[in-house]
Amino acid sequence: MRRAYIRHGKNMKEFVMRKVSGVSLLFLFSLYTTIATGLDNPDAPDYVNLFLNQVHTYEEKIAQEIHGTRDYVRAYTEYEDFLDKELNIAYRLIMSCLDRDSQASLQQSQRKWLRYRDAEFDFITLNWNKTDFGSSAAVSRGAYRTTMVKHRVISLLHYLKNYNRRREN
Repeated sequence: MRRAYIRHGKNMKEFVMRKVSGVSLLFLFSLYTTIATGLDNPDAPDYVNLFLNQVHTYEEKIAQEIHGTRDYVRAYTEYEDFLDKELNIAYRLIMSCLDRDSQASLQQSQRKWLRYRDAEFDFITLNWNKTDFGSSAAVSRGAYRTTMVKHRVISLLHYLKNYNRRREN
């Protein structure tokens, strides 16, 4: 640990606090995911892991096979298209399991989330521009946009874990 402290040229207190903060955040995140999934129906299909396996393919492509800004833009566009389709699938699946009152509530929630998403996308587009961030702006925009949609899909799929079968419409 002392070597890392010296290598980074930071004072020891700052170095230790960063290490502790990182570990604390990791612990809190793992605790959150344990709590969030602790009451799931064990008989329900594991849609979350199926989704994350598909996501991994897109994220690996972005991480390893991209060589230029155009390639990043194309890869993030494909990824965002995939996520949009998955968002619609997850929404339809959870809606098929709910009673009318819960469907109305989720529909209202989804509409509000879509307005929030659109506002965030506007902010992302305005803030991460080529003038201020150069060619990396497109990469940042793609990463922020896909992360946001990915998390909504995961939330919907976690809701779905509470049901063991899908009702047909």
